[in-house]
Amino acid sequence: MDKMRATRLSESGASRSLQDPGYKSNTHNKVDGSSARVAGAVKHEREKNAEISSKDGKGVCPAVDSNAEVGNFKDGREVGKEAEETVKPLRIKIDYGQARREELELTNSNDDIDTAIGCFSPSVQELLVIDDLLYTMVGIDGKYIWAKKGRPKEVSVAFQVDISMDLSLQELVKRMLSLCENYLIVSQFTESRLHFKYGLVNHAFAAALRAILQDYHAMVAQLEHQFHLARLSLQGLWFFCQPMMGAMQSLSTVVQKAAAHSLSGAAILNLLQSQEAALAGDSAARSLLQKLMHFASAPYLGILERWVYEGVIDDPYGEFLIDENKGLQKESLTQDYNATYWQQRYSLKQDLPGFLASSAETILTTGKYLNVMRECGHSIKIPFSGEVKLANSGLRSYLERVNVAYSFASAELLNLIIQKFDLFGRLRSVKHYFFVDQGDFLVYFMDIAKDELVKRPATVSVEKLQSLLDLALRTSVAASDPYHEYLTCIVEKTPLAKQLDDLKKISTPATDLRIENSGELGSSDTSSQAASGGITGLECFALNYKVQWPLSLVISRKALLKYQVIFRLLFHCKHVERQLCGTWQVHQATRSLNFKGTGISQSYVLCQRMLHFTQSFVHYITFEVLEPNWHVMYDKLQCVKSIDEVMQEHDLFLNKCLKECLLLWPQILKKVEKLKLICIQYATATQWLIPSMSIPDVCTPQVASSGSTTTAEKPLKSTVGGRSRRGRVQSIKAWKSSDDLTFKTTIGKIEEEFDKELKKLIVFLTSGFQTEPYVAHLAHSLKGVGQDF
Repeated sequence: MDKMRATRLSESGASRSLQDPGYKSNTHNKVDGSSARVAGAVKHEREKNAEISSKDGKGVCPAVDSNAEVGNFKDGREVGKEAEETVKPLRIKIDYGQARREELELTNSNDDIDTAIGCFSPSVQELLVIDDLLYTMVGIDGKYIWAKKGRPKEVSVAFQVDISMDLSLQELVKRMLSLCENYLIVSQFTESRLHFKYGLVNHAFAAALRAILQDYHAMVAQLEHQFHLARLSLQGLWFFCQPMMGAMQSLSTVVQKAAAHSLSGAAILNLLQSQEAALAGDSAARSLLQKLMHFASAPYLGILERWVYEGVIDDPYGEFLIDENKGLQKESLTQDYNATYWQQRYSLKQDLPGFLASSAETILTTGKYLNVMRECGHSIKIPFSGEVKLANSGLRSYLERVNVAYSFASAELLNLIIQKFDLFGRLRSVKHYFFVDQGDFLVYFMDIAKDELVKRPATVSVEKLQSLLDLALRTSVAASDPYHEYLTCIVEKTPLAKQLDDLKKISTPATDLRIENSGELGSSDTSSQAASGGITGLECFALNYKVQWPLSLVISRKALLKYQVIFRLLFHCKHVERQLCGTWQVHQATRSLNFKGTGISQSYVLCQRMLHFTQSFVHYITFEVLEPNWHVMYDKLQCVKSIDEVMQEHDLFLNKCLKECLLLWPQILKKVEKLKLICIQYATATQWLIPSMSIPDVCTPQVASSGSTTTAEKPLKSTVGGRSRRGRVQSIKAWKSSDDLTFKTTIGKIEEEFDKELKKLIVFLTSGFQTEPYVAHLAHSLKGVGQDF
């Protein structure tokens, strides 16, 4: 036991001497002073015991085995009853083997004599216990008090006491052993958490614990000094240890929880905060935990400071509340349909410090704003960033400074995007082209590009269309737009319904882009038309727009997709309207002829109804949906205070336009697409049938009769209005007798199908009056197209 203790003492002394230069001298003094006191007490009792023994003629009393029966000595000699009564009380007070052991310890003897503390008197036991406790309080095993060896991974520590110790002393010692156990737990945790892998917060926490342990060591040194001066009793030691016991117990509870769950970063700060709240009634322990919280949070607040002042994450251990996805770059905004850069480039972690939870979103947004300006090459510095440090301002005042930083960064970024990058000018430019509010360039483009647009999508030359689009832009009012060069064109490979399906898939519930009613949009008749290869470039043509950083935050790829589906709907409606206008021009060539009551007059009425439907639908989209919503959004953008509000208002505007343009109503959109398809079929059939009929030429009328040869008459010198009555009558007879029945049958079938689909559309619109009031105007305007609905 003596050898073991000497080894632990030398090892612990060497270890402590590296941390505390004064520890070696303290230990040396402790050995000299305490051992001298014990040796003096033992010598005094040895002389007294020798005097008593000389009276019995026994000489020096031999060492007594603490485990032997009364009167049974190691040398085997029996003592009489009278001698036994004389020796018994002396055996309780003193053991000569122990005295010899103390002498051997002083002379660095290597002899190992193991004697129980119960062989000494209570006064000597008290001195020995105090000596051992002073060792145990700094983590060194004593001779009669030592740590129980447990499993290597166990955090808790238990001490054992010599069972022969006086019971009153044992009780008092056991009360004080909790301090020693807690000290060992805290000391071991402190040493382990100084390793590199545990992170900055654990490093700061361990450094704060070490500072507290240094104060504890100073207290032990003072107690040891009092012991050397013979002024310290066991009761006094218990009294002086009282203040530190509660503090060490609180520290032990914290470090055991931290070690059991391998906590780091924000989890350590949350643990300290929760323990502080749990000890609300203990002001001393709460003050200690507040001090630990202050020091442990210092590196965390240092990372926070760089984020809210510079927009940079300096987090080598991944402890900060914000997670940085370095795989996402700002260039992805022009390609990613999900527009995940702004939401996922920097995002909040689930494990947040409790004292930062209420302002976590503000902290995240502030740094994101600063990061955007930094990536734009715009240098910015928070006015007070060099004067005030969050780590030194206390946990209560950080929120005010974060809010000030947020307000400043938000205003600077908004001013940068609006003023330097002309956000409103870009939005107006996008509106001009995608919403066709200045459509002269589109009319000219459709005229010069019609031969290319009627081809299949796979065979359309995008380069040729782009050159024709540039020509149309330069020769129209769009040339005055400073951003017209950013406009490009594309040819989609899928119809509009399929593109809406893709938009539905990439949308999230947070965007409020909800498809009304059930059913896939791609199940409309246009999908079957696409499957049969019937679509052309007219159905797949769309515009595109080049957007640079940081405007791509607002006009992202996802936002452009919404603009494109609205443009495709408008573009195809314009194409249908142009086809019907061509049919109307064909009908105008026959107005000078008397075809009243024939199939041509019926076709003329149907053409007017189709034009009414198409123009009413386009008017509804442009003047009742797009323009009013645009002005509402534009007015709101004048009052925004952050770029997030700009993105939110812009996204709400696009979603509302998609919904009110019926693009999110699959059943209604099916009917509209079906009606447009019927109009295209009618225009194509009419423009082919009427010129092929036997109608007299405008300049050289001719008469044809069924079953007879056709003879041409002399050309008329007059115009069509001055034709001869005989030629006009013969033309009517020729029309009626040969082609009128076929023409009427064809027009009748088309008209019947058109009326059927139009009636269904009006029923759908009428059923949505109460839930969606905006369709009321469209339904009311379309009722004039129908007949007896």
